[in-house]
Amino acid sequence: MFEQFTEFINSHKVLILGFGREGRSTYDIIRRHLPEKELGISDIREIQLADPNVKTYSGKDYLECIKDYDLVIKTPGISFTDFIVPKKVIITCQTDLFLHFSDCMCIGVTGTKGKTIVSTLIHNILLQAGKSSCLIGNIGLPVLDTLEDGEPEIAVVEMSSHQLEFTTASPHIAVLTNIYPEHIDHHNGFTGYVTSKLNIVRHQAADDYFIATANQNYDEYCDFSNIPSTIIKVTTDISGYERIYEAVEQNDYLPGMHSLQNAFLAAQAARCLKISEDDIYNGILSYKGVEHRLEPVGIYDGIKFYNDSIATIPQATICGIEAIGDVDTLIFGGMSINPNFDDFERFLMNSHISHLIGLPDTGRQICTKLANRGCSKDLIMVEDMESAVQKAFSVTEKGKSCLMSPAASSYNVYKDFEHKGKHFKDLVKGYNEKEV
Repeated sequence: MFEQFTEFINSHKVLILGFGREGRSTYDIIRRHLPEKELGISDIREIQLADPNVKTYSGKDYLECIKDYDLVIKTPGISFTDFIVPKKVIITCQTDLFLHFSDCMCIGVTGTKGKTIVSTLIHNILLQAGKSSCLIGNIGLPVLDTLEDGEPEIAVVEMSSHQLEFTTASPHIAVLTNIYPEHIDHHNGFTGYVTSKLNIVRHQAADDYFIATANQNYDEYCDFSNIPSTIIKVTTDISGYERIYEAVEQNDYLPGMHSLQNAFLAAQAARCLKISEDDIYNGILSYKGVEHRLEPVGIYDGIKFYNDSIATIPQATICGIEAIGDVDTLIFGGMSINPNFDDFERFLMNSHISHLIGLPDTGRQICTKLANRGCSKDLIMVEDMESAVQKAFSVTEKGKSCLMSPAASSYNVYKDFEHKGKHFKDLVKGYNEKEV
């Protein structure tokens, strides 16, 4: 891979846009292969780098330098909503470069929710089958970092809408879990968000596969008649998936109907690679879950605590509540991106949950609206996670569950959902050190 990658980089005037984890990774890789290549690096924050062959840009106008380059390797989180990219400039990212230059078989997984679980399920199945596989991408590992020591047979790549926004290649097997409104501020609306997501399939070839849930109309956003790959739509109908269903039922880390859908998607991806049904069954049966997704924190003071901080939209929170079944207390709320919570509010009004603990900003807003509607539930508005956990210990019925599931982004207070989930877990474990 890296010979072609090096030739491509060497043929362009390159700007690395964004110098966080992925931007730094891109710089390090280029430097290892092209130690004297002249580069530009731009970030809103000041860049501290002792490299005579690098020109740096920072501050509020850090995007303006794009016009001076013909290839921009962009960190996924940077948005162009208020900036027009010159037509002569090629925008790419690590995911796009990987898809163009890697020699390994690629399974790409995207979707608003479920992509991490489906990715890890597929990876677990491949390992069970004795395949050389890596799990990279949005799950936390920059895709090019993993490949420097040699490419595996198969790469399972979790792909966010940010990573797919400017990709011009697609994986051999593309999996789409679902699409709901999220990151619409970054993509100039829901249509832009869906358009970015569907780049995962737009550039497929005749011997490729597109696997998607069957209950959503993607045709509104993508003309699939022009895509030559095999399209497989997956439902939760058990017919043909009996052994997969059996494995899910026996695995406590896969609760709820959404887990069944995720397992069927993963199984279908494995079938496209001719993985045996025994290996698929055992890969799902041995799956140990994903941190921050319906993660059991433990039983403390007779209360079962669950961390679901990855649930940053209402649909994911609803799935978690239904999967656990005995949620007595819900801790929720975060930064407001989706202004319409009407359906979520109706769900909470009609749910079996007794105590709703609302965090800033959306949790408090929703509790206020529910109170104005005459909701009879115990509505508790708190200022921070410390207060939320303290209240949860005092109000949750013994033997039942407390679920922390934001239904909103975490960026108003926390660095990301992992930061929020870890804080919650630390507070729960620290509040009552003796586990019952």
